Amino acid sequence: MSQPVGRPTPVTNATQAQKPSGMPIHKYGQYDAVDIPDRTWPNGRITKAPRWLSTDLRDGNQALIDPMSPARKREMFDLLVRMGYKEIEVGFPSSGETDFNFVRSIIEEGAIPEDVTISVLTQAREELIERTVESLRGAHRATVHLYNATAPTFRRVVFRGTKEQVKQIAVDGTRLVMEYADKILGDETIFGYQYSPEIFTDTELDFALEVCEAVCDVWQPEEGREIILNLPATVERSTPSTHADRFEWMSRNLSRREHVCLSVHPHNDRGTAVAAAELAIMAGADRIEGCLFGQGERTGNVDLVTLGMNLFSQGVDPQIDFSQIDEIRRTSEYCNQMEIHPRHPYAGDLVYTAFSGSHQDAIKKGFDAMEADAAAAGKTVDDIEWAVPYLPIDPKDVGRSYEAVIRVNSQSGKGGIAYVLKNDHKLDLPRRMQIEFSKIIQQKTDSEGGEVTPTAIWSVFQDEYLPNPENPWGRIQLRSGQTTTDKDGRDTLTVEAVVDGRDTVLTGTGNGPISAFFEALATTGVDARLLDYQEHTMSEGASAQAASYIECAIDGVVLWGIGIDANTTRASLKAVISAVNRASR
Repeated sequence: MSQPVGRPTPVTNATQAQKPSGMPIHKYGQYDAVDIPDRTWPNGRITKAPRWLSTDLRDGNQALIDPMSPARKREMFDLLVRMGYKEIEVGFPSSGETDFNFVRSIIEEGAIPEDVTISVLTQAREELIERTVESLRGAHRATVHLYNATAPTFRRVVFRGTKEQVKQIAVDGTRLVMEYADKILGDETIFGYQYSPEIFTDTELDFALEVCEAVCDVWQPEEGREIILNLPATVERSTPSTHADRFEWMSRNLSRREHVCLSVHPHNDRGTAVAAAELAIMAGADRIEGCLFGQGERTGNVDLVTLGMNLFSQGVDPQIDFSQIDEIRRTSEYCNQMEIHPRHPYAGDLVYTAFSGSHQDAIKKGFDAMEADAAAAGKTVDDIEWAVPYLPIDPKDVGRSYEAVIRVNSQSGKGGIAYVLKNDHKLDLPRRMQIEFSKIIQQKTDSEGGEVTPTAIWSVFQDEYLPNPENPWGRIQLRSGQTTTDKDGRDTLTVEAVVDGRDTVLTGTGNGPISAFFEALATTGVDARLLDYQEHTMSEGASAQAASYIECAIDGVVLWGIGIDANTTRASLKAVISAVNRASR
């Protein structure tokens, strides 16, 4: 049976099916699920900030092509303190003189506020533990973070040890940390301890629990003596939901849970570190370790900026100050010698920017609605709930101006162009005038390509609608005008103008200044008819200017004109002249 002419050929599901990729999928196995049918985390909500630890100076630094110099390290440390981080991992002192000397410098120079705890990392070897604790001499608040790998692949391939031997490394290391802390650190140091079963994501849950319990048996956590158990996603291996299951299982099964700070340290190998961290907090974790902007090995540590700003966007105080996000970004780029992507959440150059016409239109309407809602409530825009399409937060809250919210290119529409004119020049164009001017800009973008800056948009707008002494195009230039009203309410308008290069006096009568002006223009051969008229003030106060917009049919061609003047009548006459001049251009 033949297909009827003009009817599209139907597409079956079979022709849409994906084909095998040919990639060697046999090399990779499924990640084990956690048997926890009564999990509670899916119903959780994050209603307060977790404890934060920045590991920019340790985990982030060790992932750099060019590790930070002492000066760049100090710049990063001071930034973290200013932002409000109270736990900062400052280095790996036993790895070399650079890290050791940096820890000593911030202690000896008094750079650490008394309410900030510094943390240092060590492997579970005695000489390294001693050197690590030595670096903390004189610190007010300090934590030693000890780790050893517990995953089966590491036990088999790297260490070639049994479970019992791996557990003993953690136990012996914990005991040595306590011994050297007692020997080296004085009473002036408030000392804490953190243990990580490294490669937790690949470690059997019951064995991870067994090792953590053995470490706790040595440390003896109790009231006023917490232990931090950090469960690292050293390599992100599972979905965020499975990661959350593992945290809920551990949180449920730790015997001294009330004295344990359960810490999450996600990496971003699967691109879901932020989600994994948030779900782990919902599943019982108390603390998040990460880096600003996700700096870290391979695909990075979890991004502390995104996590904190995610809370902020939900009305939860992150207890970290992101109000000058561009300064944070610039400092991070200087210290890490790595650029932040322009699409990076909350901080990238383009994340509050819309090029799409439909997006721009929605944003413009959102700002207008916010202003109207605030005015109706007798409040400022900052005092009502934020609700602007495509902008999850107010860019102003992180130190961004509105200038870059809407930028114009070939994908843009009338809304974006209108927003630029309103935001930068206080001109609230009527909708049909927006359409008219957007076509003019579209011609420019189509012919020249690329982005049209706000300065260029204003230049084109002036050239198209606003003749002035520096740009005196058109048949008519207004000099002065005077209106008189008779007893019947009819206006007589007398206008001094330059018409076709000659000084001319035009006179007309009508039921208002505009209709009178149309009659006066008829004496010059202009056939004009009013279609629409709108006006608004551009500011407040006695010196405020008015903007008048007039849509005219001039010799059968529909065009808009605009006039700007402190006098509303003069502004409307200028608007008529703008349209008339455009018709003859």
